[in-house]
Amino acid sequence: MIVDFHCHTIESDGSLTPQALADYMRDRRVEVFAISDHDTLCAHGAFHSAPGIRTITGIEINTTWRDNEVHLLGYGLPLDSESFNAMIERNRRERSRRAARMVEQLQAAGYAVTLEDVLREAVGSKALGRPHVAKALVRRGEAQSVESAFRGLLRRGKPGYVPSTHATPQEAIRCIRESGGVAVLAHPGRLKDRSIIDALVAEGLQGLEVFYPLHDAEDVTFFRKKAREHRLVMTAGSDFHDIRYHAHGVGMEVDRVDIAPFLDLIVSQRS
Repeated sequence: MIVDFHCHTIESDGSLTPQALADYMRDRRVEVFAISDHDTLCAHGAFHSAPGIRTITGIEINTTWRDNEVHLLGYGLPLDSESFNAMIERNRRERSRRAARMVEQLQAAGYAVTLEDVLREAVGSKALGRPHVAKALVRRGEAQSVESAFRGLLRRGKPGYVPSTHATPQEAIRCIRESGGVAVLAHPGRLKDRSIIDALVAEGLQGLEVFYPLHDAEDVTFFRKKAREHRLVMTAGSDFHDIRYHAHGVGMEVDRVDIAPFLDLIVSQRS
């Protein structure tokens, strides 16, 4: 089956409107999908999916822990949870402060990018992020591409790097679960310290994004084993933001048997 539980719209740092992304899912024959914007649920309710396509509420929450970028995906969340919405509102404020610090550090290093440049790239977004800073650098001619901006200026050890000061992964997991959602660790292959998986299981983690474009066969085997070991559900996501930088587009083909436990868990959480 073709699914995609990890993708972004202009509500955070993607390039498509929620409706355009839903239409893209239809064109790619995706059977089930979730929009998982960073720190906002605003895309949900802003699109209509084609008949026969199932949608799941989703969100991505960025955290930093043990010197690792740790991203949590929450699924099946209600849109009216006061405690959850308070947490993501706090995250959005921290995102704005982080973007401003990135700009200050880049300016101190001799780059001409301004916060106004970044805000222009983020028109319509509810959550400022590094991609907006990267796009501003590209438009200024100070980076050749978003990818080169990330590699050369915005990652750890580079002049524009500022660590996330958002919610902890433990808090994110707790808020997702207390709101009735399912907590899944995003792209675990990007972790420098994979023992974080075991630590977060003890905190209530329920799933792993096993199928991801940057996971090779060895990664998939490893994360399958972890999922079995800890009885975690498996998910799949393209992490799509923009066709210019994600040429694979949306949708991932996976065996139905691998995804069924996740879909069953979403249903059981609602009951």
